[in-house]
Amino acid sequence: MRYILWWIVTSIVLFASVTDDMIKRSIVKIYTVAKVPSYTSPWSASTVSFTGSGSIIGGDMILTNAHVVANQAFIEVQKYGERKKYIAKVYAVSHQADLALLKVNDKSFFENITPLELGELPQVEQRVVVLGYPMGGNTLSATLGVVSRIESNMYVHSTESFLAIQVDAAINPGNSGGPAISGGKIVGVAMQGISRSQNIGYLVPTPIIKHFINDMKDGRYDGFADLGIDIQSLDNPAMRKYYGLDDNQTGVLITTVAFNSALKGIVKSGDILISIDNHPIQNDGTVEFRAYEFTNYNYFVDLHQIGDEIDLGIIRDKKSMHLKAIVKNKSDDLYLVKTTRYDKMPTYSIFGGYVFTPLTDNLIGATKNRIVYLAYLRTKWQTEDKQEAVLLLNVLASKISRGNNNFGMWVIDTINGKKFKNFREFDKILRSINDDYIILADDEGHKVIIDREDALKETPDILQKYNIEYDRSQDLR
Repeated sequence: MRYILWWIVTSIVLFASVTDDMIKRSIVKIYTVAKVPSYTSPWSASTVSFTGSGSIIGGDMILTNAHVVANQAFIEVQKYGERKKYIAKVYAVSHQADLALLKVNDKSFFENITPLELGELPQVEQRVVVLGYPMGGNTLSATLGVVSRIESNMYVHSTESFLAIQVDAAINPGNSGGPAISGGKIVGVAMQGISRSQNIGYLVPTPIIKHFINDMKDGRYDGFADLGIDIQSLDNPAMRKYYGLDDNQTGVLITTVAFNSALKGIVKSGDILISIDNHPIQNDGTVEFRAYEFTNYNYFVDLHQIGDEIDLGIIRDKKSMHLKAIVKNKSDDLYLVKTTRYDKMPTYSIFGGYVFTPLTDNLIGATKNRIVYLAYLRTKWQTEDKQEAVLLLNVLASKISRGNNNFGMWVIDTINGKKFKNFREFDKILRSINDDYIILADDEGHKVIIDREDALKETPDILQKYNIEYDRSQDLR
């Protein structure tokens, strides 16, 4: 009974301390009109409207989620207790970390506002209040909860993994971008929930928020670094014995180093990675980021800005050593399949009704065709010879494509016997060929053959029939 009374009193005090008028006035509702592209019909897009939440922080900035303003065409914001809407624009965005900063040119918007401050990473069981404008009403909502756990988790918006805070406060559509407050300071930004669960929500924690804001101090967003290595756990006793590890040594095996990784030539396959910045790595690939709390070893990579020096502890040929490296790469620089794209139309090229496009996470998420194979390609590093996967997306039915209309989501390996590094090089070869036939082939020898003269002649008519304005995306024209 004492505990229940203490919890009730504490909750009342917490609620009162974080929902006074000063803090309420710092919470905004965001209205977004977005132009959402279709990756299966990459020349088209649809317009949708939705709302989210945000908070006013220092520098006359509004902090929110990237997915609240992704693909934005027009943004308005509204303060607590007012009906007037102000035009806003995106100042900075991290689709990796699902964070964005907005600016409002009308300085009267910030009058009588005390910006919210960023706090520290909360403790498990610490109480928070999630503020925002979720579905179910139009006024400000405050939801009490506690921090359930803190660990690496996948951010749905980018499909990349970073540190995340799990809370038992409900996070519903419209809550996104709103702050989680504890002790009068922001300890996280509401990001996502699990629809088939009872009150499981996730916050972007302040270490990730601070990284994003500090990254933007030079006016340019660089992003979060990726080491560009594959690793294997060393829990198996035979593996540990084979690599000469005693009971006091822990780490993970480096199996692959991407050809364009900043670590290329510094570490190599067969090295045991035992620490990052002198933080020991456990056999399962986790690190202790706080006493008795563990998360993925990339946590200590994510604390670095791109261009920083990092210390790597390794065992090579059963000898321990420390190596220095500069972190330079993002995931997009390293993987064969580009990560989820926003704020721009897809890249495509149409030739004789054959539609070509690079493979992206967006396209994988938009189709069920060959999903297992395409998802497998997401795990592959770029190589010196292949830096982007190219697809025959689909075939627009016409008299010159009969028999090929069932081709779709087909990975192309060569064009007239030539390999290509990326989609731009593929398109350049496609449009410069003077042979009678264009021969597309995959790595198993299957072919699509296009009569070049017929394709050139029929393309304008095909585009008109399918109401397609251009034969190429703007970035290729």
